Amino acid sequence: MDVSPKLGVLGGMGPLATVDFLRKLVDRTPARADHEHIPFVVHSVPQLPDRMEAIFDGGASPLPALMEAIETLQAAGAVLIAMPCNTAHYWYDKFAPAAKVPFLHIADAALAALGTDQRQSLSLGLLGTRGTLKAGFYQKRFAARRVDCVISPPDDQEKLVDPAIKAIKENDLVSATPLLERAAERLLEQGASAIVLGCTEIPVVLDRFRPALAARCVDVTVALAESCIDWWQSHYAPARQASA
Repeated sequence: MDVSPKLGVLGGMGPLATVDFLRKLVDRTPARADHEHIPFVVHSVPQLPDRMEAIFDGGASPLPALMEAIETLQAAGAVLIAMPCNTAHYWYDKFAPAAKVPFLHIADAALAALGTDQRQSLSLGLLGTRGTLKAGFYQKRFAARRVDCVISPPDDQEKLVDPAIKAIKENDLVSATPLLERAAERLLEQGASAIVLGCTEIPVVLDRFRPALAARCVDVTVALAESCIDWWQSHYAPARQASA
């Protein structure tokens, strides 16, 4: 097995969100030829125990499978790991310290994408699964930067956000789009200045949003891809240039 340095992508949660991440990673890499792109290995594990059932219903924890997936990626040469799934970051504080390589946190990537100049007096809306909202890692990071967090009221979460995410997982993008547009609009009506799309299923339909609404959204999948690119360029691009 080739164990040369690679970006490790822990995917499959869900598969469409993983493909969306990979496309955005490639699109945003400043490469002029194939060999200038980031080498990556993807471990897609859609059979992981259901994250929502584990968080809310006492179902089987996905933590052992996540730990095993991390080991698989490390054995394949991963020197950095990213996981394009927000809800699975519920267990980040348990699996990331056990990893032998850096493991990027998707919420840190999202905040980095906002830029330091925008962090004062912001009120950000957050769309995500109930599991992500319960985990609170976005809310904690926002609060540390004095950014107010606006989340969907329970009725909107139940009738708009949850059904839309389910529809995307079923590849029904047409049904999902108007539900998410309405959920985002409601957050803006509550005073949010922008909307953080805190579930990697949601950006899959972002290009279907009305342009004015899409412009108010922060795509965390793009943010994670850009964090991977920044890390890789700071650690490996100089070495490649020196050997050229």
